[in-house]
Amino acid sequence: MPDTIDIQLKKGVLGLCVLALLARRDSYAYEIASRLSDAIGMGEGTIYPLMRRMQTDGLVETYLVESSSGPSRKYYRLTAAGRRALDGQTGEWRAFARAVEALIAGDDDESVIVAEAPAETPALLDQSAKTESTAHADRGEDQ
Repeated sequence: MPDTIDIQLKKGVLGLCVLALLARRDSYAYEIASRLSDAIGMGEGTIYPLMRRMQTDGLVETYLVESSSGPSRKYYRLTAAGRRALDGQTGEWRAFARAVEALIAGDDDESVIVAEAPAETPALLDQSAKTESTAHADRGEDQ
């Protein structure tokens, strides 16, 4: 993804992306970070605080898998609450993306844009705010 996309936009959808990856299969944080880095240019420094928060929020749970080549790996999997969050955020994202696409395409029919736009995107906004707050706290910064 080009660097011209604002970092806050990427952070706003990061939780949704992690939930989507974990819906496909359980994974460990480094693997998730690598996939997100390749797909949307977000590095592992952003992923680890997010994974801790998602675990605290009950969206994911962890388990250890023994490794013959080193220490055990901590794998993450979605909880029932994580699946519900994924369903809700996916619907919100799709409605939001359709509304943005209509604006970019220059669709003059405002009823299409208004009908497509979600009334609110609380899960996405909340995700972005929590990700930003966690990043500041991890760096020891005041907001």
